[in-house]
Amino acid sequence: MKTWIKRSLIGLAAAGALFGGIAAFADRQGGGPCGHMMMGMHDPAAMKARFIERAARHLDLDAAQKAKLGALADKMQEQRQALMGGAAQPGAQLQGLIAGATFDRAKASELVAAKMDAIKTGSPGVIDAMANFYDSLKPEQQAKLREFMTRHHRGGERGGERGEHDQPAKPAT
Repeated sequence: MKTWIKRSLIGLAAAGALFGGIAAFADRQGGGPCGHMMMGMHDPAAMKARFIERAARHLDLDAAQKAKLGALADKMQEQRQALMGGAAQPGAQLQGLIAGATFDRAKASELVAAKMDAIKTGSPGVIDAMANFYDSLKPEQQAKLREFMTRHHRGGERGGERGEHDQPAKPAT
């Protein structure tokens, strides 16, 4: 794999992990894992505002840091849209690959190339936004964010696995 592809993927993964950690941090502090469902998935602006306010409250962000976090959220949303390729239902694209008697390798290659192009063009902006936000944090804020990510954002935890804070109480023996 080419060096720029590796760097882009690593950078995007790191930015996603840090952004996911921030989102998890904000979400875990109240409202539960489905708290965003109450607001509705249709209003990204309201979700973004809620996320920023919760992160600001728990990380004690100032106005400049909130603005940088907002810029990061915008860049992540842009990158997400670019990776989706404008498809309303990305799963339909994948289902199209197996719709016939044979796997559509040409279409699969086109999809992968489109995703790689989106990563190549969008990841520098995401990385810059992430760096601008993280670098604007005070050392104690950075430590708080790192500590939270270490304790609560293990790979896959948000995807269904439960962390120690989500475990049911053990019955008394």
